[in-house]
Amino acid sequence: MTQNKSLYDENFRSQLAGFSLTTAEILYRLPDHPALLQSYVWQDYDLAPRFPKLKAFLDFWTAKLDGPLFKVTVANSKLIRPAELRLVGAEFKVH
Repeated sequence: MTQNKSLYDENFRSQLAGFSLTTAEILYRLPDHPALLQSYVWQDYDLAPRFPKLKAFLDFWTAKLDGPLFKVTVANSKLIRPAELRLVGAEFKVH
């Protein structure tokens, strides 16, 4: 339980520091059957728009794994945002 709690705290701190949840769908060719594509989904907290963690993972993939990359689609969303404010045109006091 304490291990999960520390992980959640770390994720929350990284969101406050500007990290956002990033998901990448990676299509790659199978080493034994290059005509076939396989899909892999990667997800982590990363800094948009440069995505250093994703780039490091893709560099590792290219250097160490046999399946050549075909296509990478990236989506990200800031889960913690500043509160939305709107100006009020008038103020009415009752009593």
